[in-house]
Amino acid sequence: MNNSTTTHMGWSGLLCVHALWAGMAFGQSTAVPAATAAPDFGAEMIRQESIFRSTGTEVPAGYSIDRTLEDYTRGLTASFDRSLAALGPKDRWLDVGAGAGQAILDYYTVSYDLAHPQGRESRGRKASAVALSIEDRRTKTWHETSARLDPNQIQYVFGKPLRDYSREEMGKFRLITDLLGGFSYTDNLSRYMEKVLDFLEIGGNFYGVLQDVGAEAGTNKPFYPNARFLTEIFNADSSSVKICAWVKSIACVTATCEFKTDWKPPLEVYHIRKECDAVKVPELTRVHYEAGTPPERRFQLKQLLAPAGNGSAPAR
Repeated sequence: MNNSTTTHMGWSGLLCVHALWAGMAFGQSTAVPAATAAPDFGAEMIRQESIFRSTGTEVPAGYSIDRTLEDYTRGLTASFDRSLAALGPKDRWLDVGAGAGQAILDYYTVSYDLAHPQGRESRGRKASAVALSIEDRRTKTWHETSARLDPNQIQYVFGKPLRDYSREEMGKFRLITDLLGGFSYTDNLSRYMEKVLDFLEIGGNFYGVLQDVGAEAGTNKPFYPNARFLTEIFNADSSSVKICAWVKSIACVTATCEFKTDWKPPLEVYHIRKECDAVKVPELTRVHYEAGTPPERRFQLKQLLAPAGNGSAPAR
């Protein structure tokens, strides 16, 4: 939802508060000063909801609602473009945090077919697609495109987060994407992933990203000086766990992680393929949430995940 040049800047003074968590140098840990109070979760969620509902000049810097399909191709792994092009008329695509749904609209253009000649005949009338958003961001173009396509070829659902939808409401999907949508904003990361994998067909693919996180290779520092990573996971023993390691520990999936430095802040990109229905996502508890675009979040595993890296305990 936020653009590639700005991040957790949704509220006045948010970066100043973010700086209070300073001192976590790469490979080291620093205790948070005792005088620093943890943000009130209820108040932070009210602030976050305000960002979701913002319109016009009230939309904070960094909160983008009109990402194009080209942005998705650039931001996600190279296999995303191939996965989308391989979808047939019986397949379904869910885009979480779709905003105005521009990526889906781009998929239904002649330009897309011209740029993807391979598989054009097998695509036929193309897959059906569902745009999911907290708020209704549909445009005149969305309504015009919907009117010229077959009924329910494209659908737009809004009003609640992904975790509040049932499989009966949503059905199953061959492809699910999230470019700085719910994956970056949820306060319950393990529940979000459980829902994604429940909605995904066996053999289906999920593509998502997180911004400004500790990469799998462990060679990067937080993008902003004197700040922590935007999303962090800690083990049950309070040692740090790479987000990629947590993703790869999910049962019944295969996963890859890729770090992209051409986005500012950089992205870690995840490709998860569902291999069977016996999915088990290691459960996380939220220990910190601070509203922003995206928010600053920390989670802790309820059970020990091995092996774990060295790190600091999550500040509460």
